Amino acid sequence: MTPAAPLFLLDGHPVPFKPGETLIEAATRAGRHIPHLCWHPGFAPHGSCRLCMVAIGERQLAACSTAAEAGLEVRLHGEALAAQRRTLLQLLFVEGNHFCPSCERSGACKLQAEACEAGVEGPHFEQLYPDRPVDASHPDVLLDLNRCILCGLCVRASAQHDGKAVFALGGRGLGTQLVVGSASGRLGDTDLAASDLAARICPVGAILPKRRGFAVPIGQRRYDAAPISALPETDDGMPPP
Repeated sequence: MTPAAPLFLLDGHPVPFKPGETLIEAATRAGRHIPHLCWHPGFAPHGSCRLCMVAIGERQLAACSTAAEAGLEVRLHGEALAAQRRTLLQLLFVEGNHFCPSCERSGACKLQAEACEAGVEGPHFEQLYPDRPVDASHPDVLLDLNRCILCGLCVRASAQHDGKAVFALGGRGLGTQLVVGSASGRLGDTDLAASDLAARICPVGAILPKRRGFAVPIGQRRYDAAPISALPETDDGMPPP
């Protein structure tokens, strides 16, 4: 007889896990959504967005980097955690230039979807309106740093999946930015291909394929149909090129 998988409790619901899994890995496999933007099931935790914070006892821990243990009682929901997530999401909005009605990724954007799920109704903080460039030098891919949330998914996808080093994160604090690994700093001077995972994994509208604008009408996009918590995890929100 195969022994039963060990369990932890997520808001009182038992979640089975495999040895070595993190809380978010086990919860995702069990069909339970833990909010996140920088986590991807194919890569090691990045721990930068902090949206996946959960409470265990009196401690708050990131579900993406906390190992599942039998008998843990994990709280995902609660007013304090919800308020913290709303604040994190509002800060991401004001730190960039996110104009959802005009963004091709609207309706398929994880930032927008998590904000809707969390009940964010406005920026709350003063908008910073940073002056960031748009790089249209690549023949097939557009890079708009105004929408970048510094999740690092494209960096890890390029290095660990595509075997390239097209992207990196540089700078510190508010000066941190996504940089392109070419002598000119232009995306068109890299070996990025539209089929690369790095070109498709962006959870927002910072990296977009060209010549495919509004291929899926607004109202019919991934998160138009159902909230993000009701949908299975995907590599990206875009159809394959």
